[in-house]
Amino acid sequence: MPDLKVTADHLRRDAYLYIRQSTLRQVAENGESTQRQYGLRDRAIAAGWPAERVHVIDCDLGKSGSSAVARDGFQELVSEVALAKAGVVMGLEVSRLARNSADWHRLLELCALTSTLILDEDGVYDLSC
Repeated sequence: MPDLKVTADHLRRDAYLYIRQSTLRQVAENGESTQRQYGLRDRAIAAGWPAERVHVIDCDLGKSGSSAVARDGFQELVSEVALAKAGVVMGLEVSRLARNSADWHRLLELCALTSTLILDEDGVYDLSC
């Protein structure tokens, strides 16, 4: 059942699923977490996004979230949000998208400015309200 916070405007834009684990060891040993992250793609589809417009960004697997500098995927995500191309940003636990407060707050501010939703396992958040 689609979430009431998802509007036609959000659905006109694309959905972005950001997948990350901090170390290669975590990637190797915690496959369940990785699969749960990929599973969020189905939530976007259930909310109304066509499968071909759900972009999975997983090139930062095994990279620490302490800085966005070496995380090309996170940089791509921030750019898509800033350009108002994203209707929703998804992550297993949204606080894990970035471990650096400045990077995290920048992403949140951009989501609020562009009316981009944030979705994690616990819910859908609209920061523009």
